[in-house]
Amino acid sequence: MASEDSGNVVKNVGTLVGVLLFVGLVAWGPFGVGEIVTRAVAPKPAPTVSVPTLQPSSPQELVIPRLKVKARVVSVELRGDLTLQPPRSPSLVGWWTGSARPGTSRGGTVIAGHTVHTGGGALDSLPTLRVGDRVDVRTKVGTMRYRVDEVVTYHKDQVAREASEIFGQDRSARLVVVTCDEWDGSSYLSNVVAYATPVQAIPVAKKAA
Repeated sequence: MASEDSGNVVKNVGTLVGVLLFVGLVAWGPFGVGEIVTRAVAPKPAPTVSVPTLQPSSPQELVIPRLKVKARVVSVELRGDLTLQPPRSPSLVGWWTGSARPGTSRGGTVIAGHTVHTGGGALDSLPTLRVGDRVDVRTKVGTMRYRVDEVVTYHKDQVAREASEIFGQDRSARLVVVTCDEWDGSSYLSNVVAYATPVQAIPVAKKAA
């Protein structure tokens, strides 16, 4: 069972993702937090015997082939004021260090990136992600391959209320990719969250001696 402290951190992250995550980056918009406005859900997969795993390692690159996304991943963490500061460059994505490392059998690997309404954000096209799409997260020890199971669009205030479900770590391994959506001319009104299940672990090939 998750500890009370970790639960509080998840709630704080949910609130701050919705309110303060992109402070100062108005053109790219804050992660919003309301009611689910769209939901694409995969058919319930058959139970699996085990989750594919690698030696857990920090992510280095996020690749979504159908969307032509290939973005470098940098580590981001909660600051002293409990805000999560993402990479300033819209071409990068940030892995929350309080979430699971790719390769582990438990917890959600949370990766957040920018959407830029004029183009150039790493995750501009995330809302067009489809159930069944492939997502790769590359690390120094190999690649974790995921299958998209669900793509959800949340309005403001919903992310905070759904924080335990979105960011919670007391669960089987999965990938959680988050960005902004619904530019209204001055700010983003919602967030897109893609959930994906690990389907393959691909270790780095060892060089012959």
